[in-house]
Amino acid sequence: MMSKIFIDTNILIYSMDRFNPEKQKLSRCKLKALDKDVKGVISTQVMQEFYVAATRKLHADPLIVKDIINSFGKFETVLIQPEIIKEAIDCGIINRLSFWDALIVTAAESAHCEKLWTEDLNSGQVIRGVCIENPLQ
Repeated sequence: MMSKIFIDTNILIYSMDRFNPEKQKLSRCKLKALDKDVKGVISTQVMQEFYVAATRKLHADPLIVKDIINSFGKFETVLIQPEIIKEAIDCGIINRLSFWDALIVTAAESAHCEKLWTEDLNSGQVIRGVCIENPLQ
């Protein structure tokens, strides 16, 4: 069975962040290491956040960012549906997470991901069966 890793927005942003070359190199290496045995997963939320962060924080050209988003087609994409939103509300309340972090966790759970790559949560923590990992440590 193929292993799945959910990729949070911050890992994708670092892959193009020339202002942080160390994290850029680490994130690019991690993303390149995904292969036919380990599938990367994102959500529509991640795509939206990526566009906003890349164009506003990194001042990247919107058309270049759109091309990068097109390259995300290699990832499985979770469409954020009302049921995932309701689950995220519960997850946020129970685990004391922001709604946005809880939405990432529930999207990862819905795709049956074993891991969630993020800097935003505690590495080693397991939430809803998804192990949190900071791949940049």
